[in-house]
Amino acid sequence: MSNVLKEGITLYRSSKYEDALAFFLSVPSDSSVSSTDLAYYIGLCYARMQKYDEALLYLEQVITGGDENDRMNQCRLILSVIYSLTGRTRLADFELKKLLEGGYQTEAVFCALAYVAWIQKKTEAAVSYYEKALDINSEYPTALNGLGYVLACSGKDLTKALSLCKKAYDFDHECPAFLDSMGWVYYQLGLLKEAKQYSKRAKDKDSSNAEIIEHYRLIHSQQTTQRDENGSAARGTGRGGVR
Repeated sequence: MSNVLKEGITLYRSSKYEDALAFFLSVPSDSSVSSTDLAYYIGLCYARMQKYDEALLYLEQVITGGDENDRMNQCRLILSVIYSLTGRTRLADFELKKLLEGGYQTEAVFCALAYVAWIQKKTEAAVSYYEKALDINSEYPTALNGLGYVLACSGKDLTKALSLCKKAYDFDHECPAFLDSMGWVYYQLGLLKEAKQYSKRAKDKDSSNAEIIEHYRLIHSQQTTQRDENGSAARGTGRGGVR
């Protein structure tokens, strides 16, 4: 890798994505850096910043302009996630199948396949893919959380769902996705106090995520309803009512 990009790579690895992007975009076109290398890092920055249309523009250049290697595989994996998030599931399936055909069968790939299946409402396939990811790495947080969340949403084996989500949460107590899953499992179990605690933390960490916000709204609404019902019962009893 050219030393020209060293400063930008350091910024990127320090999670200073906007600064890294500004650096990479400022690299002169007549420098010794290949256009593919530059497109790769610019695409990564945009992906981290959740500017998906821009990320696609650059990462697709890497796919069309390079040879099959680890970087290509990484780009295909990132593209599959972005395609999934933006509703282009057929393109996501295509990139993931290319990875599998090339023998790139990692826990991350199976998690991406699971996510695509879940978006397409193929619950059994999602469960199967998450289980394959855990067969490769039984401690992979994304797979633990994903499988736990799918089981919770399906209302299947909530005890197992809670155990899986707790394992993922133990890896990172600040991850919004893990916090949200914990809250959602507790909600499904009817433990509203615990559900709201985790859901609120998830919302505070990521207030732009529509799913997290919807979960918080449902949990908060349910807790308010339950509190009102309990209050009505207490007031009825105070008047001599019998329940």
